[in-house]
Amino acid sequence: MHLRYNGMISDRFVHAGEPVALRSAHQVPILRFMPVRHACIVLSLLATTPAAAIDLGGRVSIVDGDTLDVHGERIRLWGVDAPESTQLCRGRDRRPYRCGALAANTLDAFTRGKTVRCMAVDGDRYGRIVARCAAGGTDLGQFMVSRGLAVEEPQYSRGAYARDQLAARRASRGLWSGRFVEPPLYRSCLHAGGSPLLCSDGGMGRQ
Repeated sequence: MHLRYNGMISDRFVHAGEPVALRSAHQVPILRFMPVRHACIVLSLLATTPAAAIDLGGRVSIVDGDTLDVHGERIRLWGVDAPESTQLCRGRDRRPYRCGALAANTLDAFTRGKTVRCMAVDGDRYGRIVARCAAGGTDLGQFMVSRGLAVEEPQYSRGAYARDQLAARRASRGLWSGRFVEPPLYRSCLHAGGSPLLCSDGGMGRQ
C-alpha cells in the first residue's frame, strides 16, 4: 500500500541492507525559523564561549528517542533521527512493535540518574536547541545509532556516526532487525492527515 504525503505518493520502506534517504527535500536548515530567544541563546553560545565550556547540562527528562529537556530547555540531539513516539515498526517476526516508544524508553533508562552535558550546535524550526549531548562520557547520538534505535542524518552529522550505523545494520540491531518507515516520511504522512497506523507501515495490519 502506498503512503500519500504532501500530495505525493511513496511506497518507501527501509529494509535491512537498504540505503537510507533521511530527510525530505522540504525540510530545510533552520536557524531562520527559530524563535528569537532560542536563536540568541545558540548564537551567543557559539560566538562567545569556547566549545569545551558550553554547558547546557543537568538531569534530563526524555521526550522521545532524539529529544530531551534540560532545565526546561527542549534539546534535539544533533545528527540523528529516531522514530516518533507513536511510530510502529516491524521486527524479525514481521509483527509490529512500538519502536518509537522503545527508542524513548532506552534513552530514558540510559540517562536516568546521570548528569547529561550538551554542547549547542544549532537550532531548529520548532524552537529547540540542537546539541551534542553526553552522559557518563557516552555520546547520546552515537549510543542511539549504535543500538539501531535512531538513524544518522549525514547531511548534518557529516558521517560522524556512519560506522556505528553500519555496525548496527550488519548486526540487525533495533530498527534494522526488520523494516521501518523513515522518520521524516512518517512525520510527513501524519501532517498530511494519515493515522499513526497507516503512516507507520503503509496500512500496517493489512496483509
